[in-house]
Order: sequence, then structure tokens, then C-alpha cells
Amino acid sequence: MSVVYVEPKASVDASTRRAHAEALVRNESGETWRAADGFAIGCQIYEAESGALVEDGARRPPERDVAAGEAAPVRLDFEFPKEDGRYRAYLSPMREGVCWYHERDWPFLLIEAVVRGGEARLGRVRVVRQAELRRERARREMWPAFRDPVATIWRNRGLIRVMVRRDILGRYRGSFAGAFWTLIHPLLLMLTYFFVFGLVLRSHVEGDPSRAGFGLYFLAGMLPWLAVSEALGRAPTVILEHRNFVRKLVFAVETLPVNLVSSGLVSELFAVLLFGVFLLLLRGGLPAQALWLPALLVPQILLTLGLSWFLAALGAFVRDLGQVTGFLLTLWFFLTPICYAERSLASLPHSATLVLSKNPMLVLVRGYRAILLQHQAPAFGPLWKLWLLSAAIFFLGHAWFHKLQKSFADIL
Repeated sequence: MSVVYVEPKASVDASTRRAHAEALVRNESGETWRAADGFAIGCQIYEAESGALVEDGARRPPERDVAAGEAAPVRLDFEFPKEDGRYRAYLSPMREGVCWYHERDWPFLLIEAVVRGGEARLGRVRVVRQAELRRERARREMWPAFRDPVATIWRNRGLIRVMVRRDILGRYRGSFAGAFWTLIHPLLLMLTYFFVFGLVLRSHVEGDPSRAGFGLYFLAGMLPWLAVSEALGRAPTVILEHRNFVRKLVFAVETLPVNLVSSGLVSELFAVLLFGVFLLLLRGGLPAQALWLPALLVPQILLTLGLSWFLAALGAFVRDLGQVTGFLLTLWFFLTPICYAERSLASLPHSATLVLSKNPMLVLVRGYRAILLQHQAPAFGPLWKLWLLSAAIFFLGHAWFHKLQKSFADIL
């Protein structure tokens, strides 16, 4: 049961912005349309970009009662706003001020127009439903979310560089060591874990029972974890910490999680240099397979960025997310064989081992150890799957952030 529009037409006078629409409307609602019952054909004008109602426009009752199954000509005149912009006029049957395209999701006549310099230009004239417009809007909003992340990062690379430098220097401003804490902090963290697992618990690596062997094994696994955990641990609160940027400035908000990932990479860079020094001292050189490092860094960055965008957007709405994320990161750390040998996983049930083998951090940790300690290229099978997963999370995370960022200013 619905309404059918036959041969819809529309025209607009450019200078006055007055529009005229007409169509033959067939009543298939199963009831008689009577002016005495409050029935009319109404027009509502919306801003095309935001979907905001601009004007609850003209209404015209039928010239006669229209019984079910009958058709009647409908003509309606209305005026588009004088302000520049893209507008949409919705023409639909209505009763007592309620348009049926809202109440019953019926088709309606959509007339599009563009106003520039006080003059109107007619666009498309078509019959649609609300559901179809919602799908169009979703596609229109989602496409930039998948298209723009790399372009946004490149376009704002100067801003990102300044923000990262400010973040690193500001984090340790006033301390005696200053920016050197960027090197000292990961060193102390790695030494703490090495002391607990290497010296106290006497963990060792199969084939190399020495403490130095376990130390290198452990530190190689910590390299990717440092950057990932630093960014994800801070992501849920980054929008709240920069609320003034969101509310008062024209600012590329999506670069805030990028800043966190970049800061984490700076910490990892210092840790990699430190690890290189340990390799020179303990093994007398650096392996040529270290040139595979970019093949591991790219999916690591994509994965961290996607997750950071997701957590940053969600953290603006869920204030407890930072606490939950801290716990989940601790759990993730111990579910990844960073501070213990992988042979420990063999004692777990097969189903648990199968689940843990899908851990993306496990692929990264194995890859770092392969190229830095075992003089091997990273395993290709898990690596290309990690690339696909990381790329998917990267684009989906940005799409999620892009979808929610319009509401940030309202909730902060």
C-alpha cells in the first residue's frame, strides 16, 4: 500500500528561486484522501549536505476527494532559500502536518537545486524513498573515509611532525634528562622485564641457554610491542586531552592518533638502535636480513593506526575505555610470547594454541626475531596475511573515526 507518482515534472525560476512541481499522483493507500480529514500534498526543504530541515514549506489540499485506486493531478509552488547551498525539496502526501514519507516510509518526489549568488539552478527530479537516500548518504560518507587516510596524513605531514616533536619534548619538560627519557624509558622497561624473566625466573631460549641469548630474544620481541602499546594505551584519551583543538579550532582531528603512532615509532627507533649496539657487542655484527625490517614496519604501522583511530573515536564517548584498554594491553602482552619462549604454548590445548596463533603481534614478534637473531627472512605465509589484515583495520579504523568525529564537538 503506497502512492505512485506518474510523469513528475519540476521547474525553477533562477532569479526568484520559485519552483513549480506537478505530477499525477495515484492513491494506492487503501483509504480515501479527503481535505476535510487534514489531507494535503506538502513540501519540506532540507539542506542537502547536513540533512537539516530548512523550511516546512507549502501545502496544498486536493481539489477533490481521491478514492483508493484513483489518480489526481497535483501542483505545488514553493521557494528555495536565498542563502547559497545545495537544497532538496521533498513533496509527499501528508495529514495533519505529518508527511507520510516519514511516518510510513512511502516514496516521495525529490527536487534538488543549487543556489549560488541568490540564483537557483534546478538539479535532479526523481521519486525515491527515505531508505534509498540513507543508503546514498552512507555511501557518500564512507567513500572519503576509505579514500582519504593516506592523503590526510600526507597533507598534514608538517603538522604531524610539529605535534610529535611537541609531544616528545613536552612529555619530559622540566626533567633533568629531558628528551633522553625517550631512550631511557624503553631501556629501563626492557631491563625490568629481563631481570624478572631472565634472572629471577631463569627463562632461556632453546638452543641458547645463556642469559645473553634470552636477553636478545626478549628484547627483539619487545621492539614492535613498544610502539604498538604506547600508541594504543594513549589513544582512548587523545580526543579528550585535545578537546580545545576539537571545539575551537579548524583542526585535522584525525591526525591526533597519527601523532601517537609516530611518537611510538620514535621510541621504537631508539630501541632498535640500542638493540643494534647489543648485537654488535654480543655477536660482533648486524645481520643482512635486517633489511627486511620495512616489510614488518609497514603492516605494524597500518595495524596500530587503524586500532588507534578506532579507540580514539570510541574513547570520546566511553570515558572508561582507557582503563579497559590498559588491562587488555597487559593481557595481550602476556598472550604473546615476548617474555617467555614459544615452546611454552605447546602445553596449552590445541584449540587455545590455534586461537593464539592468529595473534597479529605474534607474527610481528616472530618476524623481528627471524631477521635480527635467526638471520632469516620473515615467513611469507603469515606476513602477507598480516599485510591484508593490517590494511583492512587501517581503512576500517579511519572509516569509524570519520563517522564519529562529527559528534566530537557536541559531547566534549
